[in-house]
Formats: sequence, structure tokens, C-alpha cells
Amino acid sequence: MTFFELTPEQEELRQLAAKVAREVYAPRAAQWDADRTTLPEDEVKRLADLGFLGLALPEEYGGQGGTLLDAMIVIEELAKECRPAAFQVFESNTGPIRVLEYFGTEAQKREYIPRSTSGEITMGVAISEPDAGSAATDMKTKARRDGDEYVINGSKRWITGGGHASHYLLYCRLTDEPGAKGIGGIIVPKETPGLSFGAREKLMGFRGIPSADLYFDDARVPAENLVVEAGGFKKLFGVFSIERMGNSTMSLAIGQASLDRAKAYVETREQFGRPLIEFQNTQMVIADMAMQVEAARLLLYRAAYNAGRELPVPYEVSLAKCFANEMGKRVSDLAMQLHGGNGYTEEYGIERLHRDAHGWAIAGGTPAIQRVRIASELFGRQFNQRPERVSK
Repeated sequence: MTFFELTPEQEELRQLAAKVAREVYAPRAAQWDADRTTLPEDEVKRLADLGFLGLALPEEYGGQGGTLLDAMIVIEELAKECRPAAFQVFESNTGPIRVLEYFGTEAQKREYIPRSTSGEITMGVAISEPDAGSAATDMKTKARRDGDEYVINGSKRWITGGGHASHYLLYCRLTDEPGAKGIGGIIVPKETPGLSFGAREKLMGFRGIPSADLYFDDARVPAENLVVEAGGFKKLFGVFSIERMGNSTMSLAIGQASLDRAKAYVETREQFGRPLIEFQNTQMVIADMAMQVEAARLLLYRAAYNAGRELPVPYEVSLAKCFANEMGKRVSDLAMQLHGGNGYTEEYGIERLHRDAHGWAIAGGTPAIQRVRIASELFGRQFNQRPERVSK
């Protein structure tokens, strides 16, 4: 029995997701990775028809009315085999669409959420800039009110779904006030005149998940696309905690898949006339891997369980994300070592897990940034990371 025991309905959901992952995506995942194939539209429809794209969204907007944990269960099972498929569920349940659920107008909710749960649209989040990554409040992209429109100028960097998603929730400056005070959020459709995209990034991992820069040159969107007004940066990042939970679940899946594959391998692979698992060193490594995975799962489940259908506690999220991200890298690396030379080949899929593990440790706030957030929560205050300006 686990401390956070799944309900019968959640266990049934897990089994369904595992079956889909095993039968539909596992046979194609390696080739999609090699070809950098984005999830085909018919597969997006499959996930929508299964109800996976609206698991944690309200029923009144086309969702299933479930909890964050429900979505995490499906994300984990899919991500064990195919991260691009899991990402579709990740984006629709833990991505920027949740900002609309909490802070969007009624018109925005009815316009975008049902279309997201049906797979008709996808929405990426645009936060980072060339000179504003971890220091997100240094962003310069600005939206200026002009009558019934906002005119946007600037650029965004490392945007997951860039050039592929149909819509973007843009974090930008709405006033000239410094820091977080001038930042809000606005919806920008992909076809907006004045919005263009850079070349698709060739990343170490994430090969079936597109990423590209966004460029805004007097891009105009209706004023009704404003979701969060200036000064609402804290609101935006409060909901971003949900996305970090999805991110952490990707790392958990990688760790669990690495452990599962390592277990199977060391029971069948023989050296010196006996299976690898008979060697004490192998037993120690496997035990360490299991402890890391289980600890990450407990941290994640605690945050999700305590949240229910509400926003998770930032402290619990940062603990879970930091630990899970580092666990995914560490456990996939140990799995590669246990596989020896075979682990370094594409055939066994371990190197693909390890490449993706590093990506999820960067996306959504690095472990270093999570440690800063953890310390801030522990001491109940913000720590200024910028050097003090010396007056002359």
C-alpha cells in the first residue's frame, strides 16, 4: 500500500493510459524521436476522444472535472514511453489554459477551454526572453494599448510549442512600471499579423516537442484578449505552479521508466556466468534508483493531493520539482551505466530517456531557481539576486 493510495477510478485511468502508451506509442516513439516528429493530428484527436485533454478542467467548459493528480497519472504513463504524446496531455491540463480557468473572462473560458479539451487548439506559454530567463521580471516585450487593440513589440526565447501551437499566452509589459509591477498576460493567436517565428531549435532532447523563438513587430491583437492586467505577475506565476507539477511528472516518468528497464536488463544480462542482479554492486545501484523514484513520487503526490482542484502550495511544488528533475537525470544515468555499452546505443532507449531528463530539469525553472524559492518560502521573504547598485 502506498501512502497516497489511488482511488479505484484513478487506478482504472492509470491502466488505460498505460495500455495506450504501450500499444499505441511505444512502437513509434523511437522513430518519432529520430525524425523529430511532432505528434500527428490524428493522435491528438485520439487523446481528446479518450478524455485525456480535459482531465483536470471544469465540466462546464468541456473537461472531465477531475483533479491535478488525475492528469498527472496519465502524463506519467504516457511519458514512460513517449514524451511528445504526454506533452499534449501536459499542455492541455497543466499548461497556460489553466490561467484562463482561474483568471480569464467568461468569454475567454468559453472560447478557448472547450477547444483545448477537444484538441482543436493548443496554447503555449511565452515567458523567457534572450536576456530574461530565470530573471523573468527583466522581460522587455511590451504590449501598448491602442484603441481596441494591443500593439506588441519584442521577442521571446525557448518557447515550447513555438511555431506549432495555435495560440500563446504571452507574458509581457503592459506599463512602464519596473519589475513585476508592469507585467500581465495576453492571448496571441499564431496567425496574428506581425508575429513571426525563428527556426525550430535542434535540442539535445525534446525532439518531438517543437521549440522556437517568437518575434513581435507591431503585432496587433484585440483588447479583449487581455487575461491578466499589469501587476498580475504573481497571479500568472501562481498558476504556473500547476505547469511545474506537470513538468515534474515528466521527470518522474523518466525515472520510473529508467528503473523499470534497468530491472528487466539486470535480471537477464549475464556476466561472469551469472545475471547482473546477483552482484551486490548492482543491487546497491538498483536500490538507490528505487529510493530516488519513490521519494520523488511522494513529494509530487503530496503537492497534488493537497491541491485537489485548487492551486498547489508553491513550497511543495518547488520541493517536488527540484527533487524530481534531479532524480530523472541521476536515475537515467545510473540505468545507462547498468546497461554498459548497450545503454549508450539507441536500441535500448536509455539514452533517449537521459537526453529528455536534462530538458525537463531546465524547463519551467531550473533546480537552482527552485532552491531559491524553497529558501524564500522557508524564511518568509524574497532574496534579491541582483547586485546592489553603488551610487556615485
